[in-house]
Amino acid sequence: MARNKQGILFVVSAPSGAGKTTLVNKVIAALPGVGLSVSCTTRPPRPGEQTGVDYSFISRDEFTAMEQAGKFMEWARVHGDLYGTPRANVERLKDGEDLILEIDTQGAREIRKVFPESVLIFILPPSLEVLRGRLQARGGDSEEAMAARLHNAQKELDQIARYDYIVVNAEIEEATRELASIITAERCKTARVLEREKGGTYGANNG
Repeated sequence: MARNKQGILFVVSAPSGAGKTTLVNKVIAALPGVGLSVSCTTRPPRPGEQTGVDYSFISRDEFTAMEQAGKFMEWARVHGDLYGTPRANVERLKDGEDLILEIDTQGAREIRKVFPESVLIFILPPSLEVLRGRLQARGGDSEEAMAARLHNAQKELDQIARYDYIVVNAEIEEATRELASIITAERCKTARVLEREKGGTYGANNG
């Protein structure tokens, strides 16, 4: 069967510490034809993060220049740092590549306006207490910063009704299977199959 002429954009959001990045990386490794749209950020890299892989880590001056040049599809300030989605990344959809975009709820709303057919997926922690424990284990945050992240998490949880799917990340392997199943199901939707096969095997009216 031919590849989709237009890829599918999967927007994945989660509170900080919910395990979103680990989950997305495991799904990308498991599913062929799915890529990651690497966002730009002004925050410093965490231990183990690589520029161009996890994020494109840039200065505030570089970020501002890109924003003023209209190179971001959307951008937001999160916990004092700037995050943006480069327009160039999303061009890969035209080549038939399915993309996962990791952004917050504010950015997800903006992407939905531009790409109404994008698929919105929210990653939930089992509970706020579990989330707090994960943030503490990650380290690097003051008590004030921790409180801000948990407050922001609650605000993000208030937005989950806007999402198409919810995955609870209680156990990483199970959550990986659930997210992979969502992507596979979306690829198999009748409307998408007929669109990618337009004029081909299933495109003609066979009565």
